Amino acid sequence: TCSSLDEEDPELPLIKEEWEEVCIGEEGEELELKQENYDFMVTEDDQENMDSKPEPIENQLTVTASLDSIHTPERPFSCKKHFSCKVCKKDFTKRKNVKLHMRTQTGEKLFSCDICSKGFINSGALTCHMRTHTGERPFTCKVCQKSFTQSSYLNIHMRSHTGERPYSCDICKKTFIHANSLTYHMRTHTGERPYSCKLCQKGFMQSKDLKVHMRTHTGERPFTCEVCGKSFTTGSDLKVHIRTHTAKKLFPCDICKKTFIHVNSLTSHMRTHTAKKLFSCDICKKVFVSSRNLTYHMRTHTDERPYSCKVCKKCFTQHSCLNVHMRTHTGEKPYSCKVCEKHFTQKSSLNVHMRIHTGERPFTCEVCGKSFTTGSDLKIHMRIHTGERPFTCEVCGKGFTTGSDLKAHIRTHTAKKLFPCDICKKVFVSLRNLTCHMRIHTGERPYSCKLCQKGFRQSRDLKVHMRTHTC
Repeated sequence: TCSSLDEEDPELPLIKEEWEEVCIGEEGEELELKQENYDFMVTEDDQENMDSKPEPIENQLTVTASLDSIHTPERPFSCKKHFSCKVCKKDFTKRKNVKLHMRTQTGEKLFSCDICSKGFINSGALTCHMRTHTGERPFTCKVCQKSFTQSSYLNIHMRSHTGERPYSCDICKKTFIHANSLTYHMRTHTGERPYSCKLCQKGFMQSKDLKVHMRTHTGERPFTCEVCGKSFTTGSDLKVHIRTHTAKKLFPCDICKKTFIHVNSLTSHMRTHTAKKLFSCDICKKVFVSSRNLTYHMRTHTDERPYSCKVCKKCFTQHSCLNVHMRTHTGEKPYSCKVCEKHFTQKSSLNVHMRIHTGERPFTCEVCGKSFTTGSDLKIHMRIHTGERPFTCEVCGKGFTTGSDLKAHIRTHTAKKLFPCDICKKVFVSLRNLTCHMRIHTGERPYSCKLCQKGFRQSRDLKVHMRTHTC
């Protein structure tokens, strides 16, 4: 078993050496010796007076020496030697053990790894560490053949087979196979988060969680898929991704037979059948099937955007949104249409695009029956019926149904007519207006009547024309 005495303390303690005399009489009873002890301290001044070099740390001892020769044939006795740390008062029976312990107080690390230069306080800890480089796992479970670098890890693992869970929570009675697991669990009751991010001050219950979180700031994604080259921040995320290549969708829904590559995804999906949307927003009462989705939603109220682009400083509520955004800088478009070869930065954009080819319009207006390819298009359309115009010009107070319409309108105030016609030099405040204008020069009429085949430059002209057939 390897020792993990790898703590640091800047203090330089002294070792207290004691002789404990337990005197045993002829009848076997313990006798108390009444004698004087003589204490002395070896100091730096004493060293100079003795005209010698400074002694190493283990010799700078406070020694409590009692007379060790007071015994008679009538009163024989045996002696035990004790060494104690003056910092933490821990006792040791062997000098070498207290020397080893001293290194945990002084931070002294005499053994270093030749590969990564990490230091250790004893050779055993270094031996265990070297196995992380060599891959050696000499301790194997006889039940499942899983291997470990340390025998202590194997002992803990065996509890998963025996069912032994020796550590229990005094509050909720939950049991654990490892003391560390209980320590982490207790923080769910106390709310303690001892590991905090120095960049955003977010707190974590375990150091490994902080390590993973830091990758959201550094952009580090150390786990890479060997099939497609996509990278991930955690090994578990990579494992889930690998299933998309192997098609091992192992978790089927018993109700609708839909399959999932992760049990958590199936759990969330099952709530859509049972209507157990357990996570609700305290502000707008909207409900969600997972706490993660609620967390993302809450940022729409708090305007928290913890993920920022290092190129243009734009901020996002989700790390996945930042990843998609980065493709606008890198030019990466990993999703392509098999029909027209057009490429897209995200899969959802490809799915919407495919409806152009299939003619699918799954979102229908309940008022007029008009259908749309996306839910956002239907939402904008509904404003025609409700009269809602949520985007208002701060200059003139005019309202608009979309943010893009407001942006185009703002240019009429700022006189930024940015889109000129290369043929007649006329300028326009929006690209859409320029596109419509260019059809005057090109003769293009992309909107045609299915009844009489007449063509039009704009969709609104076609709508007006259609009324001539319905009258």
